[in-house]
Amino acid sequence: MPTLLAKNATMLVTMDSQRRELKNASLFARDGIITHIGALAELPQTADVVLNLDGQIVLPGFINTHHHLDQTLTRNLPAAQNNNLFPWLQVHYRLWAKRTPAATRNSTLIGLAELAASGCTTVFDHSYLFQSGTRVDDQIAAAQEIGVRFHACRGSMSLGESQGGLPPDDCVEDEDFILQDSRRVIETYHNASHGSMLQIVLGPCSPFSVTTTLMKESAKLARAYNVRLHTHLCETLDEERFTLEKYRLRPVAFMETLDWLSDDVWFAHAVHVDADEIRQFAQSGVGVAHCPSSNMRLASGIAPVKEYLATGVQVGLGVDGSASNDGNHMLLEARQAMLLARLKLGLLPPEGPRKLFLLSQSDPLRAHEWMTAREALEIATLGGARVLGRDDIGALEVGKCADFFTIDLNTVDYAGALNDPVAATLFCAPQKAKYTVINGRIVVEDGRVVTVDMQPVIQAHNRFSLMLGGN
Repeated sequence: MPTLLAKNATMLVTMDSQRRELKNASLFARDGIITHIGALAELPQTADVVLNLDGQIVLPGFINTHHHLDQTLTRNLPAAQNNNLFPWLQVHYRLWAKRTPAATRNSTLIGLAELAASGCTTVFDHSYLFQSGTRVDDQIAAAQEIGVRFHACRGSMSLGESQGGLPPDDCVEDEDFILQDSRRVIETYHNASHGSMLQIVLGPCSPFSVTTTLMKESAKLARAYNVRLHTHLCETLDEERFTLEKYRLRPVAFMETLDWLSDDVWFAHAVHVDADEIRQFAQSGVGVAHCPSSNMRLASGIAPVKEYLATGVQVGLGVDGSASNDGNHMLLEARQAMLLARLKLGLLPPEGPRKLFLLSQSDPLRAHEWMTAREALEIATLGGARVLGRDDIGALEVGKCADFFTIDLNTVDYAGALNDPVAATLFCAPQKAKYTVINGRIVVEDGRVVTVDMQPVIQAHNRFSLMLGGN
């Protein structure tokens, strides 16, 4: 079995139950699983691959809990640079429908390469538009090429404009086919074993793009196969108005009628919620994928992340679509999460009952507390693992997957910040990884993916992108 020795790290952040931060530490893995961690003298001294991490900080691999990799094809479109969600989607729907299997492969490789170079080792991708011969299989194959731990979503849209939905009718699918293909994808690919590199999720897109029937049937199917469920929820006030007008319910109450408030579900964004809805999330075990950059880019709002954490809601971090971010940098996203929570703190009333959530002064939700760098790092690692329902990733300890990344501390970017090198990773400018290791395998070295020759991928991707954009 292949072995890996990562030795002499200046600092190793474990995220274990004690949140240990080890100086001059080393790690040994066999067949992708950590078997030893601690002082080098206590570890095996030889391995198939040996990394000298002197002068570097080691962090558990980041876990991206919400993304749309195909959107790397439509980054920075002039027609969508200054729109909020609904008009932004209407610019993009038919463009995304034109992508081919080859374009999908390239977009997936581009997004995953960028993510891996920023320390991301596990990616959940929410694809929901399958036209022009594309299938979720195309993205799965690309993820296997590059070597990223992948949670693939067989997403869906079925509620077209003629039925009162947002997407054009020619961008939605037949519901019987969606359920049939969802079953096929689960049976073909889903692997629930410890250390799994590939799992399947079912993800009807949003309240304004699928029917209540599809939401209910998708939930039944997912639970029959014991896979998780995901959708967008409470992202914008437009969505809230949609559910109030169509169903006479706020989005969270609407989800409750569909049996979607459960511990096998997590929602993307969850920006516009009140105190009672936060408590509902906590009581039901629902998780949240926080997407700070996308929420800022589309002017959607600021998610109440500190309130979620205070009530026990599981929170992970998401980059979201590469056309609403427009990047795939998880370290940057963790920094944004920390800073945005602090900005929200500054927007709250300075004293007395907080108007936003109508809470009394004795309420245990203490939003006045600061978001720390270590909290943001925990959301990006352990938080993401919990949201995805996994206990084998998110921390560096014996028995967990050998997923980690390193950053060189001896750079101009960190000069003067090494009194606290852990916090420096977020307070200072976001860096690229020196190494990213996934399942004990080096995927990134010196900030560049080494498992796939990316230059021809970049060239082909730019051709596909320009064609979709009309150039």
